[in-house]
Amino acid sequence: MGTQRKNRRLEKTARMLVVLPTLGERTDLLRKTLDSIKMQSPVMYDVVMIYPLKSTDTAALAKEYGAISVDDPGGISAAVNAGIAQAKRSHDYVTWIGDDDIVTENSFSVAMKLLDQAPKAVVAFGYCDYIDSEGNKLFTSRAGNLAPWLMTWGPNLVPCPGAVFRLSAIRSVGAFDETNKYSMDLDMFLRLRKIGKFINTKRVQAAFRWHPTSTTVANRAKVVKETEAVKRKHLPKFLRPFTPLWNYPVRVATTFAARRVNHIAERSLEG
Repeated sequence: MGTQRKNRRLEKTARMLVVLPTLGERTDLLRKTLDSIKMQSPVMYDVVMIYPLKSTDTAALAKEYGAISVDDPGGISAAVNAGIAQAKRSHDYVTWIGDDDIVTENSFSVAMKLLDQAPKAVVAFGYCDYIDSEGNKLFTSRAGNLAPWLMTWGPNLVPCPGAVFRLSAIRSVGAFDETNKYSMDLDMFLRLRKIGKFINTKRVQAAFRWHPTSTTVANRAKVVKETEAVKRKHLPKFLRPFTPLWNYPVRVATTFAARRVNHIAERSLEG
C-alpha cells in the first residue's frame, strides 16, 4: 500500500472515515473539497488522503487540514482500498470523495443518524448537485427510492459523492475490485445491495463537478463499456445473454444525458 506518513493520530472518538484519493494535480479544487469536509462539524471524522507523497503541495494541504497521508498505490480503486485500510475500531462509517467534488454542510451527520436508526441498512445516499468548473450549479439529480433497484440493469442514479457506507458492510462484501477504473462505485453498490438496504436522505448530500478533466467525463466511452461489464457480472447467469436488449437503449439514454449536461455546462461558462 505504499509508504505512509501520519500527520496526526487518528481520533479515538471519530466514527466516520473520509477517504480522499488525489493525484495532487488540482490543488485549488482539492482545497475546496477539504473546506467542504471541514464544514461537517460537529461530526467527529478522520480524513485519509491518498496521493503521491512526492507532491509537496498536496502534502502541505494534508498537514494543514490534519489529514493522514498514504502513498498512492496506483489506480483509483487501489487508492480507496488503501484509505479504508486505515480504519480503526472507532470507525463505524466510511465515505470517499473525489478531489474536485464537495459535500454539503452536515451531510455526514444526516446520513449517520439514519444509519444509526436502521442497523440493517448498508448505505445512506441522497441528491447530488451537478456544478461546472467554476462551481455554478447546473442542475440537481434527485435519486428516487427505486434508484438502487434500477442500477441492476439501467443507469446508476445513486450518486456516490455524499453517500455514507457502513464500514462492516464494506468489509463483508470485500475490497474494491482494482481492475475497475471507472465503475468501482457501481460494482460496490451492487454487492452491497445483495446484503442490505439503501436509505435515501432526500436532501442534497454533495456536488459533482462536471468539467472536461473529470475522469468520468473525459473517458465516456470507456465508462459505458466498463459499466455494462460490471452490471452483467452481477446478473443471474440465465439473464446475461439478454443484456443487449437493454444495454443499447440505456447507452443511448446515458450518452444523450451526458451531451445535455455538457451543453448546459458550456452555456453556464459562456454566461
